[in-house]
This record gives sequence, structure tokens and C-alpha cells, in this order.
Amino acid sequence: MPSPYGTGPILSNGEHEMSERESMPFDVVIVGAGPAGLSAAIRLKQLAAENNAEIEVCVIEKGSEVGAHILSGAVFDPRAIDELIPDWREQGCPMAATPVTENHHWVLTKTKKMAIPHIATPSFMHNKGTYTGSLGNLCRWLAEKAEELEVQIFPGFAAAEILYNEDGSVKGVATGDMGIGKDGEHKADYTPGLELHARYTFFAEGARGHLTKILKRQFDLEANCEPQVYGIGLKELWDIDPKKHVPGRVIHTQGWPLDDAWGGGFLYHQANGQVALGFVVALSYQNPHLSPFQEFQRWKTHPEIRKILEGGKRVSYGARAINEGGWQSVPKLAFPGGALIGCSAGFVNVPRIKGSHTAMKSGMLAAEAAFRAIQADRTSDELSDYQETLNDSWIAEELKKVQNVEPCVDKFGGTIGTVLGGIDMWMRQLGIGLPISMKHDPDYKHMGRADLYPKIDYPKPDGVLTFDRLSSVFLSNTNHEEDQPVHLQLKDPSIPIQVNLPLYDEPAQRYCPAGVYEVVGQEEGNPRFQINAQNCVHCKTCDIKEMSQNINWVVPEGGGGPNYPNM
Repeated sequence: MPSPYGTGPILSNGEHEMSERESMPFDVVIVGAGPAGLSAAIRLKQLAAENNAEIEVCVIEKGSEVGAHILSGAVFDPRAIDELIPDWREQGCPMAATPVTENHHWVLTKTKKMAIPHIATPSFMHNKGTYTGSLGNLCRWLAEKAEELEVQIFPGFAAAEILYNEDGSVKGVATGDMGIGKDGEHKADYTPGLELHARYTFFAEGARGHLTKILKRQFDLEANCEPQVYGIGLKELWDIDPKKHVPGRVIHTQGWPLDDAWGGGFLYHQANGQVALGFVVALSYQNPHLSPFQEFQRWKTHPEIRKILEGGKRVSYGARAINEGGWQSVPKLAFPGGALIGCSAGFVNVPRIKGSHTAMKSGMLAAEAAFRAIQADRTSDELSDYQETLNDSWIAEELKKVQNVEPCVDKFGGTIGTVLGGIDMWMRQLGIGLPISMKHDPDYKHMGRADLYPKIDYPKPDGVLTFDRLSSVFLSNTNHEEDQPVHLQLKDPSIPIQVNLPLYDEPAQRYCPAGVYEVVGQEEGNPRFQINAQNCVHCKTCDIKEMSQNINWVVPEGGGGPNYPNM
């Protein structure tokens, strides 16, 4: 029987089964050691030092180490970190190693490219003053700065459950139990989860956080906003021929190989002779035969991309869902006892393909609101001033300028939608934008029937430039304890074969970038839906795109999942 106030079981008398757990009290608990969570922790400790106050801050991270689950391009806007740690460059932050020196935007056909001149786009699209590097390594560096300020960081601990006070306010979180077998029984190494209690709990889980989903329902946080929509971002890291490497060169593409779907590619020349390249596909696509992974592999065969990679070697791979809803999809941010920060809320600037700076700033604003509340001896109430200050911040100003770009493409298609979205973006830049905020439909509602769309003939991988999913997952260093409950839960196990297979040719086989979902036994006339949970890279695509919302992604044992180096 599911608990109304969490994800764990309840006893027959209605009380939660907590007797085995130990608890630890903090002033603020932060779920997720990404840019938002770590910035919030640092800002809280800075304020405590400035005001000669004591404040206990804890950050828990489901990855085996800080940065293990962080995946981004990334081209990094330093606006927030300039506020948080003004001398970050002088302190040796790895993100400072490669300033962006060139900015290119190409429209691709199958064999050609057309460069879009800078004059055609507003100045905020030009990447002036930005840097390119590993967001995971930035988070590792931020974690060091946080620990220097005596923030307690616990990697390898997954927040599995929300805890509530008697009045319904958030009390904290509980980490997942360790040592439970597939059958649900305790193994010899069973260890119960730990309760982390706090005056305020910040949820910085990233896009489509599983606890954030519960909070949105529990506190009706999306009552006055559009539903969040997403893209799936896939990324590889390559060592390339030094003669071809131009540190700081940034390339974005749109057009081929996508036809009806919206998305595009990126290729960033970063430090150490490496390029980070990737492909993003909006999850509003309709053709169930489309495979985002295969589109990425096909994109690399374009002559302009191929010539950069030839002679190089792929060294890493990963995938992660990205918020694409924009300002109109930002939910209510504060609720009794907690707040959403970073990509748990969704502050990505979609045309700029940037969200780390806005995530960091949101964490800083939440920290300032929580510090004021704690200084006033408040606890577990609603941090309404966080919402107010964010609405008046440069986050809101930046996102409002681009709020209609994604929905224009969604409504009118790639070519016309890009033109209309660009016009609206220019008008808003000039202060004369249309006084409307376009609406979204959830991504899962867009999927079309398989018989209404053409199958896509993807070429076989050559093992040099293009690859299959299993060899790619190997490079993500993904690992899960195999003897544990499956963390990809089917609400109705019959739907994949009885509904999705005949109507949609079960697109989970294709939208998952890690080969988690397979239909086996189809040739023998006995199809069966197989879940290879150990392959999961925690991208959350299945939780988003499944047509009847039948897949519920929950956390596996802490420390499981990918271990991304330099991503």
C-alpha cells in the first residue's frame, strides 16, 4: 500500500515503518550535488560566515561521487559563479581553462552546411564571455569549495523517500535501504536507510526528479504553469587529431538528419585535445520509429562532422533528459518545508542551450531565503520570498525573452517554427515582444501510431565513427547491483505487449539511449517485454515519453548508475 506522504510502505495502522532508521538533524538538506545544490550549500555557508552564525548543511548525491551523474555539453555562462565565487578563475576552477573563442551555427543538409551569420541572432546567442568544459568537473570543484566551508556531502546516498511533519510540511528525506534482493527480501548485507531531518529541504535532483514528481502532485505546484517538456541529450567525448583541434571553437547545428522532429547537434573544442559532441532531440517527436541514439550516430556521418572526428577515438558516452519548457513551465517553487531549485524546477534557456548558470542562481536565491528564515527562527514554512526574488531576478528576465521559441517549433515544425520563434525572440530583445505565452502539451501525448509513420532505415554502425548502444553504455561506466528490485517500475505490466507493441511498435526499444528495453521472442510468436535495468544511465526518457505514463523511474541503490569522467 503506497504512502500518501512518500514512496515507502506504511503499516496496517497507517504509521510509517521507520523504527530501524537512524536520523540526523540539519538546518538545510539538499538533494543532489549538481550546480544548483552545491551553489545553494556554498551560499548558505557564506551567509553564515558573514553573519557570524552557525548553520548545518548537508548535501546527498545518488552518484558514487560528485560529478558521476552530471552530463552537459557544456558551454558555461559565468554570470552566477561570478556572483558566488568572484575569484573562481584565479582559484583554479577547471571550467576556466577554455574560454570560447569562436561561435558557429550551421544549418545542415545531408551533405552541405549553411552558416548563419551572427547578425541574424540576438547578442545573447553569441556566447561572448563563456567557457567550454566539463560540468561534472565543475561540480567536483564546487564540492571542494563547499567542503572547505564545512558543508557535509554524502555521495552514494540516494534520496528515496520524502518525510513529512504531522502538519504535512516536508521534514526531510530518507535515503534508500541497501541490501534488498530482487525478491524484496533482506540480504545478509542489508542496511536500512538514513533519515535526514531539516528545517528546509532543497530538491536539486535535475530534470524529471522522481521526488520532485511527488512534490508537484502533493502540493499542486503545477496548477498555474504549463507542463514541463523535455529533450533527450546524448553526448560523446573524443580525442581528436591535434592538427584539427582549436580550443574554444563552438559549433551548433540544426536541420539534417532530423526531418519532422526538433533538435540539433553540438561540437565543442575543449581542453586536452578533446571535443565534446552531442545531439538533442525534443521528446515531442511523433514518429514512433525514430531513435534519438541512431539520429546522433547518423549526424556524425555528415561530411563537416566526419572530417573533424576522422583519426580520433571515442572515449566516453552518456545521455540525460533536458528541460525544454521554458519560463511558462516553471512550477511554484516553494512549499511548506522545502523548495525546488535548478533543473528540478526547469530554468534551461533552450535557444542558448544553457541552464547551469540559471540553476546556480536559483540555488543561491533559495539559500538566501532559507538563511533569512532560519535567522528569524522559522522552520518548515513556505519560503515565499524565494519565489518573489526569483521572479524579479535576471533568471526570469533571461527566460522570458525566449519563452516562445520551443512552443513555436512544437506547433509549426522545425523550419517555420524556428523562423517564428526567432522573430519573437528578436522582438522581446527589442522590448516589443508579443504579449502571449504559448502553451505546451506533455511529450507523451505527441506519439503517433506506428502504421501512420514511415520506418527509418538506420545504417549499421561501423565501430569507428558510429557505434551501437551496448558498446556506448560500456563507455559510460554504468554499474548497478544486479540483485536488487528493478528501479524501472511498470504500473501495468501488460501495456508494453498488449498496447504499445501493436499500436506503436513499442518505441521504448528506440527512445531509450542505453538498450534497457527490449521486446524478445517476437519471431517465435511469443513477445515478451524485457527490462535490462543494469544498463540504465538515469536519463529519465522512459519516465517522460511512455505514452500511457506506465513507467515510473525510482532510484536504485545509492552509488548505482553511470560514472561519467570529464563529462
